[in-house]
Amino acid sequence: MTTTLYRRGRVRSSADPFATALLVDGPVVAWVGSEGAADGMSADEVVDLDDAWVAPAFVDAHVHATSTGLALTGLDLTGAPSLAVALDRVATAARAARGGVVLGTGWDDTAWPERRPPTAAELDRASYGGVVYLARTDVHSAVASSALLAAVPAARAAEGFAGDGLVRTDAHHLVRRAAYDAVTPGQRAAAQRAALDRAAALGIACVHECAGPDISGEDDLRALLALEHGVEVVGYWGELDGVERARDLGAVGAAGDLFVDGSLGSRTACVHGDYDDGPGAAHAYLDAAQVARHVVACTRAGLQAGFHAIGDAALDVVLDGMEAAGREVGAGALRAARHRVEHAEVLGPQAIARLAATGAVASVQPAFDARWGGPGGMYAERLGPERAAGLNPYAAMAAAGVPLALGSDSPVTPLDPWGTVRAAVLHRTPGSGLSARAAFSAHTRGGWRAARRDDTGDLVPGAPATFAVWQVEGELVVQTPDDRVAGWSTDPRAGVAGLPDLSGPDPVCLRTVVAGSPVRTAG
Repeated sequence: MTTTLYRRGRVRSSADPFATALLVDGPVVAWVGSEGAADGMSADEVVDLDDAWVAPAFVDAHVHATSTGLALTGLDLTGAPSLAVALDRVATAARAARGGVVLGTGWDDTAWPERRPPTAAELDRASYGGVVYLARTDVHSAVASSALLAAVPAARAAEGFAGDGLVRTDAHHLVRRAAYDAVTPGQRAAAQRAALDRAAALGIACVHECAGPDISGEDDLRALLALEHGVEVVGYWGELDGVERARDLGAVGAAGDLFVDGSLGSRTACVHGDYDDGPGAAHAYLDAAQVARHVVACTRAGLQAGFHAIGDAALDVVLDGMEAAGREVGAGALRAARHRVEHAEVLGPQAIARLAATGAVASVQPAFDARWGGPGGMYAERLGPERAAGLNPYAAMAAAGVPLALGSDSPVTPLDPWGTVRAAVLHRTPGSGLSARAAFSAHTRGGWRAARRDDTGDLVPGAPATFAVWQVEGELVVQTPDDRVAGWSTDPRAGVAGLPDLSGPDPVCLRTVVAGSPVRTAG
């Protein structure tokens, strides 16, 4: 096995908060320590860090790789300032597609002056009568051109068909499946590689792919898990009663986006009470008995169960089901299984306590709060300022013992680990954010623990050598305990490994290493 000595840097390790060097032997960390001790060591390769910072690599605990790659290489409407601009971009993409399918994502009508989504007729004009699928930014509703709707006649009779090309819930699933069936294996491979390349360039060593029959399909997950890249992919398959299918696909759980509800942006999240700004969903896609049956089956099979649940009513369904499952398999077995809840945005103190008691991991996306939180944000528009202020209560969840894993739900929000850490700390609701140390841990070690991998996420001897090398401007700092937003110290007497100052520029990733091997990307 090859040995590599990284030296003359700064190393984040619980074994030595003042470490400056790291020895990697094959896939594992062999030693961490000071520069003086490294002088006498021999290695096959020596890397001069030149004061760079070495830290556990990030884990994005919720992604959709193919959709991410298609957005990176194709039509991404994120940030489009108006409906008119979005339609101009559709026209440009249609000309480039030369009659092929146009797949886009990222539009957000709440940020547009027109305050409405595109219509099928507008997509028809922009695409010259082509096949167009445009997912809303939350990917829980979409607009489709007339040609695409004609190819899926069942969508018009399905629940969620709103007319004018807008589709939600069941109709959306039908249309989305047809649109993505048009992606060729070559296009899919290129998109998946583009997504993993972007992850590696950002210091992300592992992504959790949340696949499912209404998300991406079996072929998509098989291809992604078989792709030789370097960034590790942990696969989840979100299908009710899908234990055997998950096993066959190589997934670690029948979990991820197994939908109990939709999203707040599309008004399909199942919440107690009414939406403030229009009609919304009042029912969950699953009931507690179905949740319990699924959790029992997964627990007994040694797989993780997990559910997409955003609204408080949807979370009640999940918690009722998990508690019923615990009575059948035993509370200890339930907790040891480390099941998951994706998003978990609308929950109060009682739900937090119940969630903690199940031992389930909350896979959360702080960029949602950064984008849609605050007094004037989409959350306040949908639910009113008072209810919106209670969303995504990360500090309360962590204090209650709910394990947190951070992610992006890319392409809903982009792969952006430092932005994610910053959003978790600088929560739009004062008092709901995490400390910088807790946020960084939740986005590194927390991601591995969410996949039941407890040996990764800390650079100590014997651990997997999975880390990122960063160029950091300025000193590493330690956040003082009495102030979650400000209050930083560079005093080495703290004896605590520091972090980059979140008020400064993001660190630049110089190298991402997975199990001892640097990840090579197309970039």
